[in-house]
Amino acid sequence: MRIGVAKEIKPDEYRIALTPAGALELINHGHEVAIEQGAGVGSSFPDEAFARVGAEIVSVDDVWQRSDLVLKVKEPISVEYPRLREGLILFTYLHIAADEPLTRALIGSGITAVAYETVEVGRSLPLLAPMSEVAGRLAPQAGAYHLEKPVGGRGLLLGGVPGVAPGRVVVVGGGVVGYSAAVIALGLGAQVTILERSIDRMRHLEEVLSGRVSLLMSSSLQVAASVEEADLVIGAVLIPGALAPKLVTREMIASMKQGAVVVDVAIDQGGCFETSHATTHAEPVYVVDGVTHYCVANMPGAVPITSTKALTNATLPYVEAIANNGLRAAVADDPALVKGVNVIDGKVTYEAVAEAHGLDYTPLDDVLPLSAKPS
Repeated sequence: MRIGVAKEIKPDEYRIALTPAGALELINHGHEVAIEQGAGVGSSFPDEAFARVGAEIVSVDDVWQRSDLVLKVKEPISVEYPRLREGLILFTYLHIAADEPLTRALIGSGITAVAYETVEVGRSLPLLAPMSEVAGRLAPQAGAYHLEKPVGGRGLLLGGVPGVAPGRVVVVGGGVVGYSAAVIALGLGAQVTILERSIDRMRHLEEVLSGRVSLLMSSSLQVAASVEEADLVIGAVLIPGALAPKLVTREMIASMKQGAVVVDVAIDQGGCFETSHATTHAEPVYVVDGVTHYCVANMPGAVPITSTKALTNATLPYVEAIANNGLRAAVADDPALVKGVNVIDGKVTYEAVAEAHGLDYTPLDDVLPLSAKPS
């Protein structure tokens, strides 16, 4: 199979979907790997590093026109829509429940679109987890910085000092993002509360965090009370492949302290604050009712060396499965990949995406019969 790796062109996106080590593994399996010129520079992987392992350095047109499988990090943006075509497999973060124009572009092109974030093993999301860990760990850092007075914050040191109470951090959601955020917030010396709906998950967090956080059952009343007292609120809620629920309302934001900060890690899926809209690394924040909102949609792009290596570690086995066996055999062998296929042959095969945009849903087995493996 010819595998193309496209350069990311979203603003301030420096990641690449494959490391040279990953490229070599694919080449050793007999595949061709084509890297768009300059695609890895932002992650400190120059073209020469890929060429040394046998990858071909090519133009953007070559990547999209000649590849059987294109790997990306972020979803295509509007200028890339004309490059989508029938017969091509695209494997990337899509987040299309929050992006109707892209959803319709994928449908209209006939492309097969497989989303990292909806590949699911049991109840875990193995290809989303590494970026969730990165984003979760970045969130308290971003929040702590924007609490500083010169950038519009309250003027509060999140960790406090002896004799002065630390700041209060509320994390809405106790999954991978929430846990990762809590670890860093604790390391900064903050007082941390996690709001979560699963008793079992709270028991797990109590154990792994050694009782150092307050764990509260999430409800509308509890969210409102916790947000009002917080200096920093981190939104860490996820429903796989679907729009994030708006758990923090405009009224709750208005109740917060002047100069408080919210960081919405769920913004890729629409955000879990009613006042959220996506921002960029170049212009990461805006203010609503005196509260600073940090809603950068590609937070892990700020640390591309770490993110690129972590992403390739997670995605490479699935890339190899598709390349070695073809998509149909790969999904027949691995139910996790079934949920990864969001759009194929002009049909939406992920139910939450169809619901988000009022489109028809078609089970994958109706488009790509999986009951018998291909001979």
